[in-house]
Amino acid sequence: MRTDLDHFETVARQTVDTMPPAFRSHAQAVLLRVADWPDADMLDALGMDDPLELTGLYEGIPMTEKSVDDFAAPPDTVWLFREPILDEWRARGDITLDMLIAHVVVHEFAHHFGWSDEDIATIDSWWL
Repeated sequence: MRTDLDHFETVARQTVDTMPPAFRSHAQAVLLRVADWPDADMLDALGMDDPLELTGLYEGIPMTEKSVDDFAAPPDTVWLFREPILDEWRARGDITLDMLIAHVVVHEFAHHFGWSDEDIATIDSWWL
């Protein structure tokens, strides 16, 4: 089984490519980054001490909050963090790694689409 960064990116891109058309075109415009660990600045901004707690992150302005009057902002980015995802996968033992990667991708893109964590929790019950 592959667990390298390239595999994570492949699964993440395949997940985006299988989103319903109304979501897919918007998701494909978001930068997708895979790293081993979140950096210290990300953790500090979220008030987190343990990097294993952060499996993914959406950085940007949700589509529901964007305006044509906004100044140019950095591009929206979805981050996946390989080591925390691997840690969760090993601890759970009840799903495949690819399913967990896809779950994190969907969760972070849901933030891009303007969904709250509470909204996302409603789909978590059928996703995993």
